Amino acid sequence: MYTLVSRGWRRTLTGTACALLLAGCTSNELPKAKVLPPPQSQTNAPPGETACRGPKDPGRVTLHRLNRAEYDNTVRDLLGDTTRPARDFPSDDHGYGFDNNADVLSLGPLLMEKYSAAAEKLVEASWARLRTCTPDPADPLPCGRLILERFARRAWRRPVTPAEVDRLLAFLPLARAHGDGFDAGMKLALRAVLLSPHFLYRVELDPDPASTTPHPLNGHELASRLSYFLWSSMPDEALLAAADAGTLHTPEELERQVRRMLADPKSEALVDNFAGQWLYTRALDSLHPDPLIYPFDDSLREAMRQETRLFFREFLLGDHPVSKLLDADFTYVNDRLAQHYGLPSPGTGQMTRVDLSAHPERAGLLGQGSILAVTSHPDRTSPVKRGLWVLEQLLCKAPPPPPPNVEGLPPPVDPRMGIKQRMAQHSTDPACSGCHKLMDPIGYGMENFNVVGAWRRKEEVSGAQVDPSGELPGGFHFKDGVELRALLKADPALERCITQHLLVYGLGRGPAQADACTLEDVMNKAGERGGRLSDLILFLTRSEAFTHRRGEAGDSDVEGSR
Repeated sequence: MYTLVSRGWRRTLTGTACALLLAGCTSNELPKAKVLPPPQSQTNAPPGETACRGPKDPGRVTLHRLNRAEYDNTVRDLLGDTTRPARDFPSDDHGYGFDNNADVLSLGPLLMEKYSAAAEKLVEASWARLRTCTPDPADPLPCGRLILERFARRAWRRPVTPAEVDRLLAFLPLARAHGDGFDAGMKLALRAVLLSPHFLYRVELDPDPASTTPHPLNGHELASRLSYFLWSSMPDEALLAAADAGTLHTPEELERQVRRMLADPKSEALVDNFAGQWLYTRALDSLHPDPLIYPFDDSLREAMRQETRLFFREFLLGDHPVSKLLDADFTYVNDRLAQHYGLPSPGTGQMTRVDLSAHPERAGLLGQGSILAVTSHPDRTSPVKRGLWVLEQLLCKAPPPPPPNVEGLPPPVDPRMGIKQRMAQHSTDPACSGCHKLMDPIGYGMENFNVVGAWRRKEEVSGAQVDPSGELPGGFHFKDGVELRALLKADPALERCITQHLLVYGLGRGPAQADACTLEDVMNKAGERGGRLSDLILFLTRSEAFTHRRGEAGDSDVEGSR
């Protein structure tokens, strides 16, 4: 509910109903979220398979509610507000590894109440900036129209119609009829803009919602897809101007905008929200290793976080092929992290780029403390978690979920028993052995790193000698982590999997079999440019999956639409 109280009159309206009314929407236009089941097959079909023949299907994308990060960034860029009001919202659900999956971003009564409270505070705090004209006491509507046209265009990320502005302006005579002034009526109108589905959702329309024939997004819909992919925020004026001019669909303008947006500081959102979830490093906030075994503090936690952020950002903006993520001979450390890793000190508390050519064991993602720590248990390493991370995040070859009521790792019969011996005991269960034979041998390649990513040759508790040899699916053996990196880098599934994660995040939907052709096309074109992360992003945004959409026949479920 939101309430306008002034000079003795009181008017209470239901936030959802008012916003829908003012936006010209009806309640049945609000989406019903679906929880997507795991895909039945992987999208990494080899070139030439049937999946890549015939018309390309851009897939179906549900009406997309802004998640918490997107809401905070949007009100920052719209209103200059940096209070992060979405911290008070309920947590967003995740789908396919990301919290921007449209099918699981539902809208319940509690969240609507939070939206209403946030809108009121945001308008009150910003009204002095938004009041860009002085109304004529005899006719305040022209000033009100000017303010609302500008504000609603930016907030709704598209041109607004005169009829939409007229509905918003209806608050001015309503306020005057109850003895209130221009400011009170305008504030309520502005709050209605922020409560409209056109603000809370990224609205994309189909001429025929039941048609599965693909059609291009309009320029403003494409601008929003780009900005929420790369910035987790609304389009800026340059992007809206390209949409207004109708040039955004041209390959030249699209590339120019993507390059510009990646160079903008707001692309840090791609580091935080894409990489932070893809690599699991968001979980560092909840990391609490056993303090009796593994010394750890907040300064080390933050240094690990910054290492991975700076490392990924260099790949985002630099000239490295994406496969070098696995064995890059550089990283970022400060004195605290260098000491923890056993590297030469850079002589500063600031994160500094350092050469790793003399320390190949630390090369790439698999040598970074952030990833090693979030894939461990508080009191011991986990070949299972680390192996599963490689399979899911780097190869997109996740094993089936564990059976119900599966037990954890049994205690060692002999306290000197090493992790490999204990895992062998665990893997004797027929219900578990199939998956563990895939995950565990990969995780062994990272056993030279302890729970908090420090180098070791013996296990802390058992004292057993670490054996980092293992095996990748297909019978590819490695003797240590360095050989594991080399095998993973050479696997064609690596680049395909990274591209798939980008597609899932960029589109806000799960992968479909029809995406196999898109992935192949993006990888081939990016490879011709050098295979950089920015190349993958560029050609993904050029793909029909990104620039087109379709409806859904009848009321079929997601699997049926695939």
